[in-house]
Amino acid sequence: MEHASKVQDSKADGNLETFHYDNTIVRDFTIATLVWGGVGMLVGLIIAIQLYAPSLNFGIPYLTFSRLRPLHTNAVIFAFVGNGIFLGVYYSLQRLCKARMFSDLLSSIHFWGWQLIIVLAAVTLPLGMTTGKEYAELEWPIDVLIAVIWILFGINLLGTILKRRERHMYVAIWFYIATWVTVTVLHVVNSLAIPISLFKSYSIYAGVQDALVQWWYGHNAVAFFLTTPYLGLMYYFMPKAADRPVYSYRLSIIHFWALIFLYIWAGPHHLLYSALPDWAQSLGTVFSIMLIAPSWGGLLNGLLTLRGAWDRVREDPVLKFMVVAVTAYGMATFEGPMLSIKSVNALSHFTDWTIAHVHIGALGWNGFLTFGIIYWLIPKLYNTSLYSKKMANAHFWISFLGIVFYAVPLYWAGITQGLMWKQFTPDGMLQYFNFLETVTQIIPMYILRSIGGTLFLTGTSIMFYNIYKTAKQGKFLADEEAQAPALAKVYHATQKGQYHRWLERKPVQFYVATLIAILIGGALEIIPTFAIESNVPTIASVKPYTPLELQGRDIYVREGCYTCHSQLIRPFRSETERYGEYSKAGEYVYDHPFQWGSKRTGPDLHRIGGKYPNSWHYSHMIDPSVLSPGTVMPSYVWLAVKTLDASTTSAKIKAMMKLGVPYPEGYEDQALADLQEQAERIAKDLNDAGFETTADKELNALIAYLQRLGTDIKVK
Repeated sequence: MEHASKVQDSKADGNLETFHYDNTIVRDFTIATLVWGGVGMLVGLIIAIQLYAPSLNFGIPYLTFSRLRPLHTNAVIFAFVGNGIFLGVYYSLQRLCKARMFSDLLSSIHFWGWQLIIVLAAVTLPLGMTTGKEYAELEWPIDVLIAVIWILFGINLLGTILKRRERHMYVAIWFYIATWVTVTVLHVVNSLAIPISLFKSYSIYAGVQDALVQWWYGHNAVAFFLTTPYLGLMYYFMPKAADRPVYSYRLSIIHFWALIFLYIWAGPHHLLYSALPDWAQSLGTVFSIMLIAPSWGGLLNGLLTLRGAWDRVREDPVLKFMVVAVTAYGMATFEGPMLSIKSVNALSHFTDWTIAHVHIGALGWNGFLTFGIIYWLIPKLYNTSLYSKKMANAHFWISFLGIVFYAVPLYWAGITQGLMWKQFTPDGMLQYFNFLETVTQIIPMYILRSIGGTLFLTGTSIMFYNIYKTAKQGKFLADEEAQAPALAKVYHATQKGQYHRWLERKPVQFYVATLIAILIGGALEIIPTFAIESNVPTIASVKPYTPLELQGRDIYVREGCYTCHSQLIRPFRSETERYGEYSKAGEYVYDHPFQWGSKRTGPDLHRIGGKYPNSWHYSHMIDPSVLSPGTVMPSYVWLAVKTLDASTTSAKIKAMMKLGVPYPEGYEDQALADLQEQAERIAKDLNDAGFETTADKELNALIAYLQRLGTDIKVK
């Protein structure tokens, strides 16, 4: 495959340079992967059980489903998978470049900085310190720390590539580069916010625009954090484990460039039938469907790499995990485009179908590939053999059954939800008008799902023991000696048909080409939504939130209500009959951030304002089961006790004014008095209804916000 070139090659003289690979950083990230993986899975199991036993939060605000769910997603994505990415990159990059990492100090700062970020997330999210944006819940100081650590990782990555002794960058490195470049752009753009205090900020985007930016980020966090780096790991570790070369170099080129160019366009498919402009929704659908081709190109390249090694799959647990991982990747990347088709999305969106889809990727693709890599890697780091293949095989089958028991009931539950929500009687009335009927129907599926999670965690626990015993019986190779000739100096470039080979020799140019490829889609979707006023038409009757409503909205965000409730009524008869008039883009212009949600465990709330008296909301938050027997919503009794911190009111109003919310000039000085006046009216109304409360309680602010929702427009 090499083209002719005039080189000065030290190999010809037999001059080999001796150096050492840094295995310590690989070991450290491996330990972190195992530890945080166990934590993330355990939290996931706890909240899965809470979906049918909500009292298991024991009345503690920090243990509710709505606060733990962001902790679970962040722990799995950024702690388990994140550390898994880094262990694989630090091991493979050194060997692919025939060089030690650029800086041991940067490696160490990266490791400890990333663990600090995870600890801060584990503390702040249960405390309710959240932005309220899915997969981007961490507040601004942690976002800044993430950016710093990620940039240091990028410097270490590029520095290692630049000092490599291997002329061409192997395909795995392409995916590592794309991951770093794209995640940098995604994180910076989506995290822009105005700080109010150390752990409170408002997104600079509002409503429809915030939704577009968030799901441009959210979808591509899946694409470029959960997918592209793992494809790089697949391209390195699967051939190593199978002792076979990658099936097709040309296919890997097509796979890479088509994937990173197309993926960035697909975010709007999370917002179909929403208030987002239709042209943006259509772009998301079209590019999502096109993604099948490059995604399955990677799938085939991975599976066909095992040609001639299938007999070993029956015996080798490493290959078992990898085969199922790549198969799960294929399933998820077929299902994703299918769910972006509007007719399918109309049934699946807001249901547990999406949750099943996500976990096929998380448990199967990310989880199983990580397990396979660790089983292959640890014996090499400790110069020994795996302690027990039988235990590894047991882990495989138990966790595989766990995935089946997890996913199948949720697919069943999701389809059941979607059909029940849309079912009409022969008389033209909603058959299941009471939303709770659609919840109680699928509780058996939630129980089966938690059994699947238990099985998966049990298998992972077996792995912990197996890996520990493997390490104990071996001796760790901290600095692994290696030899390679110095990188040849290239005086002449390409022959015909070898242009990509030329690009593989130029890491800086490769970075630039990757950046251009991923910026095109994002820019063409996001910029018109901001630059063209007609994309988000305003409604004259929509006014800014009152100070008390704004404080109540922040409580809504803090408690994670968006994890179970949507604020987006789609233009379907089934939804307008149940909830009211469908949602308009102009209704969200003062929402920083948007709160459309992505899952309906409870009913949509966009038209809840004025539907019930204040006393109903008070009773519902204190003990939901009184008004809704059989509900899976926990009590939020602490809101009736906790005093509202009104001291932040002026700062919040000022921040909103900076973001363009049209409060009167100087209103920040009047805001606190208006807040107290409205709170006293609500407290008096509750007192008249027989409830003992005072105007300074958080629940009054939340009630004010809920009573405002959907009342700005009047529809006959």
